[in-house]
Amino acid sequence: MRRIYFIIGIFSFIAMNGQSFVENITTASNVRMTVTNVGTFGNAFRGYKDGSGQPSGEYPAGSGTEHLFESGIWIGGIDGSGTIRVSTSAYDAPQGYAPGRGGFEFTNSSGGMEVISSLTDNPNYRSHAISHQDFISNFSDENLLIPGTSIPISGHTNPMGLGVNLSSYNWNYRFSDFFVIANIEITNTGDDTYNDLHIGLWANTVVRNINSTPAGSGGSVFYNQGGNGYLDSLNMAYCFDATGDVGMTDSYIGQKFLGAEDKYGFHHPDIESEFKDHYNAWVFNNSGQALFFFPTSDQQRYTKLTNGLNKNPCWIDPQSADCQNGVGMDIQGLLNSSGNRSDLVSVGPFDDFKPGDKINLAFAFIMGEKSEDGNPNSLNTANQKERFIANAEWAQVAYNGEDINFNGILDDGEDQDGNGSITRFILPSPPDAPRFKAIPGDHKIDLYWSKNAEKSIDPITQKLDFEGYRIYLSKLGFDVTGTQNLSADFIRAAEYDLRGNGLFYETGMEEILLDSPIYFSGDTIAYHYHYEIENLPNGWQHAIAVTAFDEGNEATKLESLESSFLANDIRAFTGTPPSISMQTYPPYVYPNPYFAGAAWEGQSNFQEESRKIIFANLPAHCQITITSPAGDILDQFNHDQDYVGTDIRWFQSFAGESPDGIKFSGGEHAWDLLTNQSQILSRGIYLFSIYNLDSGELFTGQFTVLK
Repeated sequence: MRRIYFIIGIFSFIAMNGQSFVENITTASNVRMTVTNVGTFGNAFRGYKDGSGQPSGEYPAGSGTEHLFESGIWIGGIDGSGTIRVSTSAYDAPQGYAPGRGGFEFTNSSGGMEVISSLTDNPNYRSHAISHQDFISNFSDENLLIPGTSIPISGHTNPMGLGVNLSSYNWNYRFSDFFVIANIEITNTGDDTYNDLHIGLWANTVVRNINSTPAGSGGSVFYNQGGNGYLDSLNMAYCFDATGDVGMTDSYIGQKFLGAEDKYGFHHPDIESEFKDHYNAWVFNNSGQALFFFPTSDQQRYTKLTNGLNKNPCWIDPQSADCQNGVGMDIQGLLNSSGNRSDLVSVGPFDDFKPGDKINLAFAFIMGEKSEDGNPNSLNTANQKERFIANAEWAQVAYNGEDINFNGILDDGEDQDGNGSITRFILPSPPDAPRFKAIPGDHKIDLYWSKNAEKSIDPITQKLDFEGYRIYLSKLGFDVTGTQNLSADFIRAAEYDLRGNGLFYETGMEEILLDSPIYFSGDTIAYHYHYEIENLPNGWQHAIAVTAFDEGNEATKLESLESSFLANDIRAFTGTPPSISMQTYPPYVYPNPYFAGAAWEGQSNFQEESRKIIFANLPAHCQITITSPAGDILDQFNHDQDYVGTDIRWFQSFAGESPDGIKFSGGEHAWDLLTNQSQILSRGIYLFSIYNLDSGELFTGQFTVLK
């Protein structure tokens, strides 16, 4: 699904009653998640309500499958007087974040969000960047009023005095493009010392496909189809679509605790028995439940932070005497059933948190496809979670970095960068993604790419370890059959690797290497390689990508790594080139006749707006007019050889995220069979005329619609 936002993410600077508010969308990975400068994640689906189409927590990118309504940080502790104090950046609110709304207690007085990248060819490259796309912001809970106004923040009367630095990380590597990490540094900027401090990540996760069911349609019915759970061994909450858009939403979302550090060292439940993880869940915005109640006071919120459902006797054995003498219910079974729930993953205690002290901890949002085992989503089997769990383990590997044995101590042989301390957020790195260009033609696509990947240096061995290239082409109809997911939709079309080192296929590069590099107008990149994909059907969307892979490292038992599909994938539409003479190459329409629909159209909520026929053999600059047999003008529009489909709905529903990634052959133009008054075309014969705006040449023809 195409979105209108910058390739590095959405950046909006909105003055809301005096407060600065900035949000960005992750675009390096396969996750499209909104991150703000006030400590919230997701956008409460407002992107689908205001018409911008900006995703909240979409995975895979462009699929329309949403996973996150909203999320934020919870912090609670006991001050020197014995008073419980809690500050939250988000909690249950049907309309989501708004300045001054209760539960959204952190503000950003200075505004802004730093956007940096570790990719050297990215315009936001900074040597200190951690991931391919870092969002960095600072905010605090100290303000009782919305900055710049006299408007109080509802219910926020006793702030803890906390400053927060939030950094979110995402990478485009294929083995890490399914998670977003939130690295949080909390500073005690107040005058009080806190004990029994607990910190959590709250979330309202909702897994639905907005192409199948528009966001919020049907009211509560849209939201209450999800099942929830908690994997104690991974310290991870999760959600899945149990009974909503089944078949379109075969994926999970999880919120996982990764680790924490303070002045006393490293903390994690796996290595410190007194440090606990807690999981709680409740019916969204419903405080009337006995066990699953929405906490509305500091006391209740603190109880949720410090007393998890996973510590209840009913969690492990609902039939035990302790359970039957207590709440007497199958907690995990109830959570797995359909509903709309908020959940909270929290850890602690952190003690003796004095003014000036800092705590650093990290959570990850994990996405993962369901592994098909023949059972319905509602069963939520162990087999269905296999891939999702593997993804969560990769997020932990990223956090661990040099702490290979995960003990919080820099042991012998772990200091890879030689700085004397544990460096976290290190991932093995494949070669850089090749810079490449796709030129669609008549039943073919020509690919050209540069040698930039061959200069990639492995961050661990510090050696040039480039090995070869792979070319990928999507399955025909990938865009209109089910949910788009390029990781599954790509098929390897070709592979080339260096000859003479005994690795892989030893094909050599001679077949694709150009005699001399070529350049394209307006582009300074030198393209050294060429590959042609032939025998492709015109009019269909073909996703293509060129990746680079390395040798692997036998000494460290690291397999060969490959750059991401998502780093340079292009959507190409094969078709006729611009016509130099309509007399020699007469324009035509296809499919003709049009029988009630075309196979390339797919299914969507906007079916009548997503129909598509194609005018072919068009001049580079022309005007297309469609009329009835009586001569009434039904629609009229101009065509340009740089056309990318922005004028009809089909491309918003099924094409790539950005027009920059869509390529046409130059001589074709799609039309949605709607008149200029948005009326649906009825069955019949229609006339069209093509007027060459450069030469004045005119061509007329006809097509038939059968419904």
